[in-house]
Amino acid sequence: MYHKILTVDANKCTGCRTCEMVCSLHHEKKCSPILSRTRVVKFEALGLNFPIVCTHCSKPKCMVACSHDAMRVDSETGAVLIDEALCTGCRSCLAACPRSQVGFHPDKGVAFKCDLCEGNPQCARFCPTGAIRYSVMDEYLMAKRRALLSVKA
Repeated sequence: MYHKILTVDANKCTGCRTCEMVCSLHHEKKCSPILSRTRVVKFEALGLNFPIVCTHCSKPKCMVACSHDAMRVDSETGAVLIDEALCTGCRSCLAACPRSQVGFHPDKGVAFKCDLCEGNPQCARFCPTGAIRYSVMDEYLMAKRRALLSVKA
């Protein structure tokens, strides 16, 4: 089965942070960048904004680091999920994530991360410029290859 992934084109990101707002609104019912599963990193000196999203690794280090079996891979979406009822708040998954995409909920005392919104990621759905997209990996790679070839031609 081919799972879809979130892909980012930083050249299209304007830094509007709509992705952060819709993410926290969807999951927490309030607009709060701290509670967003998506993060926009600003590189002021370069004038760049870069949305950082969970890649839902095929060999998730965050899941391996969890000694409480609070993480699993969803067979439908391929998303690495956290079961809040099993999470002890030890933060091992935060330290293990190579992209720093696991957060810690200040009110609940548990880890949280992107769950792909059950196959309809709100960050991609509402991104006004298309900087974040939800697509099949092969389609994304083919588009990148075509873009690379058009630059060389």
